[in-house]
Amino acid sequence: MRFGSLSRRAVARLVGVAAIVGVIATIAFVGGGSAKPQAKYVLGVSNTLVGNGWREEMICSVKAQAKASGVVSKVIIANRNGGPAEQIADIRNLISAGANAIIINPSSGNALNAVIAQAAARGIKVVSVDQRVTAPQAHNVTNDQVAYGRLGAAWLFKKMGGKGNVVEMRGIAGVPADTDRHTGFNQALKKYPGIKVVKSTFMGWNFATAGKQMLDILNSGVQVDGVWNSGADYTVISAFKTAGKPLVPIVGADNNEFLHQMLVKYPTLKAAAVTNPATIGGAGAAVAIKLLQGQKVQSWVKLTPLVWSMPGSKSEIKANYSPKRAPTYSARLQIKPWTTYSTAQLTACKGP
Repeated sequence: MRFGSLSRRAVARLVGVAAIVGVIATIAFVGGGSAKPQAKYVLGVSNTLVGNGWREEMICSVKAQAKASGVVSKVIIANRNGGPAEQIADIRNLISAGANAIIINPSSGNALNAVIAQAAARGIKVVSVDQRVTAPQAHNVTNDQVAYGRLGAAWLFKKMGGKGNVVEMRGIAGVPADTDRHTGFNQALKKYPGIKVVKSTFMGWNFATAGKQMLDILNSGVQVDGVWNSGADYTVISAFKTAGKPLVPIVGADNNEFLHQMLVKYPTLKAAAVTNPATIGGAGAAVAIKLLQGQKVQSWVKLTPLVWSMPGSKSEIKANYSPKRAPTYSARLQIKPWTTYSTAQLTACKGP
C-alpha cells in the first residue's frame, strides 16, 4: 500500500513539475516570438553640399533606412558646405559624439583617409556613398560613375551622328564622382573623333548655375550641337527656350523635372536620363547596419547605371516620374535588395 501511495505522490509531483516547465516554455516562446530588435546603434552622416535636392534626398534615405531597421537609436547629421578640411573636422566630431558607424559623401577620394583610419581604430564602421574613397578601412556604396559618364556620352555622340560641337557640363572640380564621370566621358569621346568639346564648365551640381552657364554659352554665339550634363539638367533645356534656340540632343540624370520634360513637355526631344539614385544613402545605411551586426558585405557595392530615353524607355520614365515630387527629386525611390523603408518613411525624412 505504501509503495502505491508513494507512486501516486511521485506521479503528482512529476505532473506538477511538467506543468510548470510547460508554462515557462510557453512564456519564453511567446516572449521570444514577439521581442523587437533593440535600437542600440548610432549612425553619423557627413555631407558637404547643402542646398542640393539630391543630397537632401540622400540624407532622408539614410534616416528612413535607420528607422525601418529598428536597430538604430539615433542619426546624427553633420551637414554644411565645405571641402576636405571641413569634412575631416565633422567626422572627428561624429567620432566624439559616439557614432557606431559613419556614412559619408566624400569631398575627396583620398584626403579623408587618415580620419577614416582614426574612426576604424575605434571600431567605427565607415561607409562612403555616391563617391568612392581609397581608404582600405572603408566600404564604398556607389553608382558606377565611370560608366555613368561613358554610357551617357556614347548615347549622345551617337545621336549627334558622330560629329559636331558638344558642351560638357561637369560637377565640382576634384571630387571623386566628377573625376570618374569625366574619365568615362573621355573614354566615349576617343571613339568619336568627329566630336569637338567647345565648352567645358563646372556647374557645381547647381541647377540655377547650370541654366545660367548654358544661357551664356548660347548667347555667346558658339555653335552647340549637343550637351552632356552631369546631373543638373532641366534648367539647361529652359536655357535653350529662353535663348530661342532649337533643342539639341542632351544627356542628364533621372531628376523628376527632367523626366517630366522628356515624358510630357518635349516628347520628341532627343534626351537621355542616366540613373544615379539619391537613395544610395539608404543603401549605405543598410550596409553600415549589416557591418555593425557582424555580417560580411563586399568592400564595394557598385550599381550599374541605366540609360532612359524616349520612346524606348517610356514605361520606365512614366513609372518613376511623379507630378507630386519636387523638380530636383531623384526618381528611383528604392535600391533593392538594400533599402527596406516605405515610401512614406522616405518622404517623411524623419529618423528614429
